[in-house]
Amino acid sequence: METIKIQYLNDEIERLRYIDGKSDWIDLRAAEEVELKAGEFKLIHLGVAMQLPEGYEAHIVPRSSTFKNFGIIQTNHCGIIDESYCGPNDWFYMPAYALRDTVIHVNDRICQFRIEKHQPTIGFEEVDHLNGEDRGGIGSTGKR
Repeated sequence: METIKIQYLNDEIERLRYIDGKSDWIDLRAAEEVELKAGEFKLIHLGVAMQLPEGYEAHIVPRSSTFKNFGIIQTNHCGIIDESYCGPNDWFYMPAYALRDTVIHVNDRICQFRIEKHQPTIGFEEVDHLNGEDRGGIGSTGKR
């Protein structure tokens, strides 16, 4: 089992927990009250800083209900935080863009994360032609 050292912004932030058997994604919560008007952008403080294990990175994405419940989208679609972002002021944030007026309260679950091992070292070999089966290009899955 990997261990992650975590620092919380304050005692108001609900503590993270891994729920075995339910999902391997861990919910992150707003650490501040946020009011956004349609078209506004804000970095929403998530109330945690972490020291990830060496060789790992955190992938942060919205929860499936985030847009429905709050009308926001994550502007970078998937945030990647590597293990070097581990100081006492290296807080996690969600870059959010509001598509409607909304209010997000402290401890509202707005995004989630999981850790992944870094990609192994890879090389690229340039070729003149690929020999795999031609599937018909983008948007062609299931069409014949």
